[in-house]
Amino acid sequence: MSYQLDHPVKTGLDRLIEDDFAALAGARVGAIVNQTSVDRGLDHLADVLSRTSKAKLAALFGPEHGVRGELQDMIGASSTVDRKTGIVVHSLYGSHYESLTPSGDMLEGLDALVFDIQDVGSRYYTFAATMRYTMIAAARRRIAFVVLDRPNPIDGTTIEGPTISAGYSSFVGATATPIRHALTVGEIARLIQIELNLDLNLTVIPCTGWKRSMRFEETGLPWVQPSPNMPTLDTALVYPGGCLIEGTNLSEGRGTTRPFELWGAPWLDPDRLARDANDLGLPGVRFRAATFRPMFHKHAGLVCGGAAPHVFDRRAFRPVETYTALIALARSYDVERFAWRTAPYEFVADPIAIDLLYGSSRERTLIESGVDHQEIAARWRDDEAAFAEKRREILIYPE
Repeated sequence: MSYQLDHPVKTGLDRLIEDDFAALAGARVGAIVNQTSVDRGLDHLADVLSRTSKAKLAALFGPEHGVRGELQDMIGASSTVDRKTGIVVHSLYGSHYESLTPSGDMLEGLDALVFDIQDVGSRYYTFAATMRYTMIAAARRRIAFVVLDRPNPIDGTTIEGPTISAGYSSFVGATATPIRHALTVGEIARLIQIELNLDLNLTVIPCTGWKRSMRFEETGLPWVQPSPNMPTLDTALVYPGGCLIEGTNLSEGRGTTRPFELWGAPWLDPDRLARDANDLGLPGVRFRAATFRPMFHKHAGLVCGGAAPHVFDRRAFRPVETYTALIALARSYDVERFAWRTAPYEFVADPIAIDLLYGSSRERTLIESGVDHQEIAARWRDDEAAFAEKRREILIYPE
């Protein structure tokens, strides 16, 4: 018996099923999915497609972390067979940059690609980049592309951060948006098609019942963690800023139960850090002195000191500005121990990780020069305003 959730919002997948797979009728389908690709009864899209006679599931495509979400960050995967459906799984996250794009052999014989993955509303999150690369490949081979839309879990109204400068595009910044873009993946797909002038048969099946100002809890939809280090909605809320910690030698809390909320380093005094962070008066958030011991990743096995954010006003909270201020604060204590990450990051060694994440070297240079976080954030206003205007033509859900 199917377990039916009572919720006011229907996802694109729910609507595809209600429409008896009309958008995929008679097609040989490749599905780009992960563990979030579930319907209102918590059935996975791969399983649903493998049972219907309306379309033929011919291949699965796994983004970073895999089709079922079992892999940690930056762990390459090879093609395999899905344990449940027996369908071939093509990896779209291997050991080199070219692996991010499906090859012609992977797409051979397909009539349509369907994308159904929960995004978290931040430019760095790599699933939208995977969608972009597969859209380009589909356009070249005249394969239809169907996006099953899902809500932006941190709301569809708040735009924050700089956009990407020339020369800084990457897997964590494939489409030129501010860091917090306030779009759904369906809207990003429309933006990509317009930006690249793609000759692509694109269909976006929108959600129903979703409003841009909604909190995810109001949708009634279950939270299925989209990646191993995105366990909760609180994680998603801080992630547009918290991911910047990846560009440093500070721990971003991987290897703990609260990644991106717990952050710090063995040489940081948590009481001093929390006190000084609170004195910054950052909007919508307070900080608690915290110690933690990562079980893997940076500083594994070492006790780290940090300042855990507690968001009390989601509307006022600005995660990108907040973590920019926190990085600057941590660096100011010990410029010798603090360092920017210089190891290759998502297949790129130059520019360095922090510059890829911000979208230019400007923010790093300003932090190094001791510029106040409010002044740094003020530099983003033109980018935010320009994008707010640009996005109007691609919005599916009214503002």
